[in-house]
Amino acid sequence: MKHLISSPHIKNQQRTARVMQWVILTTLPGLLALTWVFGWGSLIQVCLCVSFAVIGEACVALLRKRSVAFYLGDYSAVVTGLLLGLALPPFAPWWIACVGGLFSIVFSKQLYGGLGQNPFNPAMAGYALLLVSFPVEMSTLWAQAQSLTPDPTELPGFSTTLEAVLVGGSAVPDAFTAATPLDVYKHEIPHSTQAAVMTLPVFQAGYAGGWEWVNLGFLAGGLILLWRKIITWHIPVSFLAALGGCSLLFGWDPDQSTPLGLHLLGGATMLGAWFIATDPSSAATSTLGKLWYGAGIGALVYVIRAWGGYPDGVAFAVLLMNLCAPFIDYYTQPRVYGHQRRTRGLQKDEVV
Repeated sequence: MKHLISSPHIKNQQRTARVMQWVILTTLPGLLALTWVFGWGSLIQVCLCVSFAVIGEACVALLRKRSVAFYLGDYSAVVTGLLLGLALPPFAPWWIACVGGLFSIVFSKQLYGGLGQNPFNPAMAGYALLLVSFPVEMSTLWAQAQSLTPDPTELPGFSTTLEAVLVGGSAVPDAFTAATPLDVYKHEIPHSTQAAVMTLPVFQAGYAGGWEWVNLGFLAGGLILLWRKIITWHIPVSFLAALGGCSLLFGWDPDQSTPLGLHLLGGATMLGAWFIATDPSSAATSTLGKLWYGAGIGALVYVIRAWGGYPDGVAFAVLLMNLCAPFIDYYTQPRVYGHQRRTRGLQKDEVV
């Protein structure tokens, strides 16, 4: 006897595995830009993080006596490891990827019940743990643009970079490492001018020290996701609009604050706007709620960058708004068919 399923009978052709595959594919322009500008480090970090995330997912599936193939078949663990690896410093030691990848899967995802039940973005939760727990490794092992190396024959190749990652970040020569442009500008501008700061070596590879190409790569990938209707425009556009608006309102003078262009094309801005903030499991879901959610992330990113202790702030901004997502969805519910007004606030029948 067949069991009838109640309406609505709506089929979605966008299966989870297919969506995750498109996310993986659309991060490639940004990953290729990272590899081209800064060397092999980011690619190695991505491979390590994906490996540890998949191992963590498989181990939890075995402990729960579930199908490993089913858990790994949706590619969500691969996406988590990929996003974490993209956010790590290229020369971070291998155990950084191990701790971050396992924490992201085991503690930030599977302990809540698995895919779709995690209240926080797993990759950003793992990144925040690493940033707070290992500040030296997470802040001093960023690679400088390869175009700044006087002798191209001295550039670290794949084997040299892999050895540095496996041995430890302390094995990396100082000539190949540098702080990010956002970090340099934030700490130099209080006692200098924009013209003087832009003459520093980190900016000689371009306006954002090479990061503009990386952000343009992630922007291109995000637009493909938008074209494929895997994400909607609400979160990334409101994110970038809020970040840009705060920059124009509070940081209009580049001789005192980080300029708008560096905010948009430096750091993890485009990666955060198009790939991290749009995580469907931890983001707001209503149309109006997505706008408030994205705007909140953009505003918090600016606050952290301008007045906080961290040069970027995307991870903490996303996690803080993850906390607010259920609240936002509750107060931005769309009008139900047959009702004249939308549900807002606490209803009379909910008062005890």
